[in-house]
Amino acid sequence: MRTRSIRWVFVLALLGAGPLAAAPTADFETTLRAADRARSADVGTFQTLLAELDARRSEADRLQREKLRYLQAYSLLAYGRNAAGAIDEASALFAATDSTDLKFRAGSLVVNSHAMTRNFGEGLRYLDQTLPLRFRVVDKDIRHDGINTAAILYNQLGQYRLGLHHAEETLSDAPNPRARCFAGHLRVEAQYHLGTLPAGDASILSVIEQCRALREVIVTNLVRGTMARRWSDEGRSAEAIALLRASIPEAESTGYAWLIGQMNSLLGELLLKQGDIQGAQQHAQAAVAQSAGIASSLPLVMAYRTLYEIAERRRDPVGALSYYRSYAEADKAYLNDVKARELAYQIARQENAQKTQQIELLDRQNQVLMLQQRLDKQDAANNQLTIALLVLAIGSIGFWAYRTKRVQVSLRRMADTDMLTGASNRRHFNHGAAQTLGRCERDGESAALIMFDLDHFKAINDSFGHDAGDWVLQQVAATCQQFRRSVDRFGRLGGEEFAFLLHGCDKAAAVRLAEDCRVRLAAIDTRSTGHQFRVTASFGVTSTVESGYELARLLAHADRMLYRAKGDGRNRVAAFAPAHQDARQAPAELHVVEAVAPADAAPASPPASQPLHGRVAAPTLTLVDSHVDRVGTSG
Repeated sequence: MRTRSIRWVFVLALLGAGPLAAAPTADFETTLRAADRARSADVGTFQTLLAELDARRSEADRLQREKLRYLQAYSLLAYGRNAAGAIDEASALFAATDSTDLKFRAGSLVVNSHAMTRNFGEGLRYLDQTLPLRFRVVDKDIRHDGINTAAILYNQLGQYRLGLHHAEETLSDAPNPRARCFAGHLRVEAQYHLGTLPAGDASILSVIEQCRALREVIVTNLVRGTMARRWSDEGRSAEAIALLRASIPEAESTGYAWLIGQMNSLLGELLLKQGDIQGAQQHAQAAVAQSAGIASSLPLVMAYRTLYEIAERRRDPVGALSYYRSYAEADKAYLNDVKARELAYQIARQENAQKTQQIELLDRQNQVLMLQQRLDKQDAANNQLTIALLVLAIGSIGFWAYRTKRVQVSLRRMADTDMLTGASNRRHFNHGAAQTLGRCERDGESAALIMFDLDHFKAINDSFGHDAGDWVLQQVAATCQQFRRSVDRFGRLGGEEFAFLLHGCDKAAAVRLAEDCRVRLAAIDTRSTGHQFRVTASFGVTSTVESGYELARLLAHADRMLYRAKGDGRNRVAAFAPAHQDARQAPAELHVVEAVAPADAAPASPPASQPLHGRVAAPTLTLVDSHVDRVGTSG
């Protein structure tokens, strides 16, 4: 609970500007100002004053009541953990108040609330309404805190150029020391990710000293973490290790999980490079201990990767597999979070562009109507001009409607398609397959499911690089698409795993298609990658006759056969046969396995490098399977 409290207060502290502007009722106003000053500095005093102000609400004028409403919304977010209630209150205040300064503060609070709940799309929408008000805000401290809030949101979204722009906007306007500290940190963070940090350490050390003098412990150590990452990038590992070791105790005293996890994960990674396995393990585990506060974040990915590499160095395959699973899951969650933030930004920008276009269209339509009124008063000879203007307006509307429709289609395609291979993603495949199975069951038709997994795909990635692995996935998808009819479904389920759902096919037909596909995959020529290796896959097949029409059961039975094929030597097809042939009953046991193996090949082995132009081949690799979603025969 202490970790969560500090994390929320740290972000909300940006909104702790100076006292609100003066108003007529002196006694009420004095108490109001005192409560505003105590918001982030003295929680107990703040809550006491807030209760007193609420009891004396009848003494306040309209503006004072609106200021009290802002403080109550702040309290809901910071101390009541009621983000939804805070958003409702602050949004209503944003719409109702006539005070620009108060409207700006309320809008900034809404943006902050949406950022904390990771609803970045709504945060951006409110930011677009709030940020233009800054040019009319009288109180500089309020203005700087709102601009810094924008910089934080853009940095979180990975839009570092925008984050840098707003941080420098604050710094160029003679901010107070606290706002300068926050803006300095945001500028350093953005410059680091953009690769534009000034040469030398002076600029970062200056920010550290400013924040340290203000006892802003969290911000100070966030900047130290950035400096350590920079030193690590420059090969100054010893200096980075020393800085992190000296800073971690102070960072741990804050209870801020993300900061603690970031420092420990980086220190663990650096110590492993230095050969200090014990120290690396200690700090990586310390980072993992903060996982509740750093979920879907890079520090957690780094920590699990360090523990995985330590287990491999210690020749601990069980531990290595366990940590690799955790690493893969954390990495997937982190990448999904990055994609979600990027998509939220793109959607918000597109909505903003559409609004601008709609305004432009309305302006053009108004212009056309005004011209039409004027033309009605003129001679009949001007009718041709009127028609031309109307055609122009209709053409513009049609053009922008066409553009909008194309964008909507593009966004839908992005949501349904695996961007690497062009095949359906897991969500879209499952949705379409369930619909197809429902139609087949209703019409009394059969359907078959083929699931296959590339053999030794991790070895391809490790031996030849992820570019070669991506090329293989693209070639496999392109090859398989040639076997798909318009009524069939094909998708990438994740990693190196794919599936077909064949409409109107029985198991025998599906086995034949799987065997044809297996042969075609084995014939892929990999020389264009600069390496020569073999692409093979293991297939599992079932049909609705054996497994029924429930997608989950079809996937489970095909998956069992896939792993049976792997266990029998890989590069083969295995078909499911239940103990009882009644498709309406769940199979009691795995009774018969029909296996189709290549007639010309020995059992598959991990790919060995066969470079072109007569270069020496790399040794055969012995690997732990990269598929971490199941325990089974590897590769």
